[in-house]
Amino acid sequence: METTIVEAAALGGSVADLDFSILALFLRADVVVKAVIVILFFASIWCWAIIFEKVLGLRRLNARAADFESAFWSGSSLDELYDRIGARPGDPMSAVFVTAMQEWRRSLAKGLTQNESARASLQERIERVMQIATVREMDRAERNMTFLASTGATAPFIGLFGTVWGIMNSFQSIALSKNTSLVVVAPGIAEALFATALGLLAAIPAVVAYNKLSKDLTRYAERLDSFAGEFSAILSRQMEEKH
Repeated sequence: METTIVEAAALGGSVADLDFSILALFLRADVVVKAVIVILFFASIWCWAIIFEKVLGLRRLNARAADFESAFWSGSSLDELYDRIGARPGDPMSAVFVTAMQEWRRSLAKGLTQNESARASLQERIERVMQIATVREMDRAERNMTFLASTGATAPFIGLFGTVWGIMNSFQSIALSKNTSLVVVAPGIAEALFATALGLLAAIPAVVAYNKLSKDLTRYAERLDSFAGEFSAILSRQMEEKH
């Protein structure tokens, strides 16, 4: 049976007699400190899962965007590329292209490019649908990023709460045992510091990953915006050539 802090002090035990392993610290901790440790542990696991998913996802998106750009600038006609991609694009850049081409084809079929006013209206609609498609695709790409930001901002404070609670328990142990030796103080302080360490362990990777992934996502969004602007210019020239 495990010896409690107060019992160890009463028996004249030493700090060396106590188990300071991570599991022992967790099992010996107060229920509130245990709850803090569990929350931070699962938050850290979830953060790492998001980080790996985003890193691999961004790598895949950039590779697909490069493949699409190669096909787009290969010299084949826009209609041929649209027919090849179909109604189910596999990446955000293809989705922006397909959305614009659908609006383009509908307008051509209805003869909505007969005069300059109609062409200007069509150009505006195409730019708007591409912008909407870009926002929608980036919302999907940025999913779960809020959790990384929230964990990075709150995990240290959650750990600090566990620390404060653990120190309060240490003071209670001192009061119960009427002893200020390390046998009484050390375990409670160790539990408290363990909560702080776990909070930092969850927060630091989350903050670093959030900053890096945010920068990469911003760069990818700029890539989509650049393509949308270039494609809009190409469609504008084709409208002028047709009339």
